[in-house]
Amino acid sequence: MRTDKFRIAVRRFPPFESAIAQQWEAFERVAQTGLELDAVPMDLHPLFDATIARGSASEFDVAFVNTDWVTSAHRGDALVDLSGFIHRDPPEGYPDAWAPSMLRLQNVDGHVLGLPYHDGPECLIYRKDLFEAAGERVPETWDEYRRLAKKFHQPEVQRYGTIYAAFPDGHNTVYDFCLQLWTRGGELTDAQGNFRFNSPQAIDALTFLREIINDASAVHPDCRQMDSVQSGLAFAAGEAAMMVNWFGFAAMAETIADSKVKGKLGIAPVPHAPGCKGTSLNIYWILSILSGSTHPEIAWRFLRHCASAEMDRLLTFEGGIGCRKSTWMDEEVNRSIPFYRGMEELHANAREMPRSEDWPEVARIIDRMVLAAIDTSEPAQSIVIRAQSEVNQLIKSSAR
Repeated sequence: MRTDKFRIAVRRFPPFESAIAQQWEAFERVAQTGLELDAVPMDLHPLFDATIARGSASEFDVAFVNTDWVTSAHRGDALVDLSGFIHRDPPEGYPDAWAPSMLRLQNVDGHVLGLPYHDGPECLIYRKDLFEAAGERVPETWDEYRRLAKKFHQPEVQRYGTIYAAFPDGHNTVYDFCLQLWTRGGELTDAQGNFRFNSPQAIDALTFLREIINDASAVHPDCRQMDSVQSGLAFAAGEAAMMVNWFGFAAMAETIADSKVKGKLGIAPVPHAPGCKGTSLNIYWILSILSGSTHPEIAWRFLRHCASAEMDRLLTFEGGIGCRKSTWMDEEVNRSIPFYRGMEELHANAREMPRSEDWPEVARIIDRMVLAAIDTSEPAQSIVIRAQSEVNQLIKSSAR
């Protein structure tokens, strides 16, 4: 590893890439480490493989880490426990400057494996201008959602009813399935904490995703090639009337220079089945120090710097989502992004993925399950039975 470079593994996303470069410049002006920043943007699977999967052999100092990966990272000793650093030199306002939900997922058995960097629960993002012109209300149920997707679908002007990020990266298809399951009254696990996919609600969830993603009269034609970032960029380009996606993509569409929908957006809770409760999903990105870092002290100082109020605002104005409560309530932020105060309401109704060392593999099984539903005509029940068999075998092998 080059010791004259400070290497950061970055989730490929324009706001992350521009913000981290500016945050390093601001840090280096004061710290004067003399190190050259080497920030490497990566898609999800390559990012996981270059950091968490390599454990202490990773060649990066700092990484963007999805909270889904934290338990697996802890098992593989991939990340530095920050508890000692925090006790000795806590970040500005720590811990009260953050909502408790922003500090929970990176804490494993008392080990703090990162600091919050980018937030934004799942929500319904919609074009206020289109809804108001059509005299339509925001959909509260999935049936209303699909009806409106068809109504607003206008491929002749390259605007579609909705977008799904169906690229097989083990993420958004998983999140879409979980939201469908939960908003239909289902659960991922039973009372003993065992993963249980074979349920009527899971079959209904798969059936809905199969039908809507294959509905050429309602969805963007490129859904299968889009990950979450690409779907967010398509929305900012004016290519959809609404979508269920991360809050951050609504904020991005209000901030990036080439957005075609700036000032036209609203957010609302995720729809649900009749008689069931709505929910959101709390997953966020943290900055973590890799256990093989050659600059751990500098890495901590940089993480602490990025967690400051000033740098949290900088990220927000670049199109990311700051994690501090002060940013959520900031007057200038809310003038630029009028729905930002909705963050607290979304957090209050947000759920989290199960804490499991096997979650990355379980997520891949769910991903394959959803893809089988949308790419084949195999009955949904046989798909969930096969997925249940796969997860049972995974847990059995893991326990050996």
